[in-house]
Amino acid sequence: MARVDSRRMTPSARSVFAFGVYLAALGSTLILIPNQFLALFAMPPVHDVWIRAMGMCLLFFSTYHILAARSEFVPFFKWSVYVRATVIVFFTAFVVAGWAPPSLILFGVIDLAGALWTRRTLRVWAPAIVPTSRSV
Repeated sequence: MARVDSRRMTPSARSVFAFGVYLAALGSTLILIPNQFLALFAMPPVHDVWIRAMGMCLLFFSTYHILAARSEFVPFFKWSVYVRATVIVFFTAFVVAGWAPPSLILFGVIDLAGALWTRRTLRVWAPAIVPTSRSV
């Protein structure tokens, strides 16, 4: 895969790159100031390392998104649409089960919006690369 100048990214790559930047910001926040961030969403403070470990995972995921975008790795773009679109399902289930406050759904909405943005740009940019039920 050749490296692509970020100013010349396709719309699909830009959508994945933007999502990677969002993940990097969220991951860094969870590592550096997790309780201040959680308080913004009416979530209780935590004193275990798991929240910082989650931040580390988000930083790693952001790296995959940013590098895939800069490399114009279209298969990754397609895979990410499906994975990001399912986050809202899980977060909603966590809220319904009473495991998380309703504010968690906001993060699912952000993931879904990013997934829909990428899917839309894949269709506009190159309709032939959007997976169908037969190619998944």
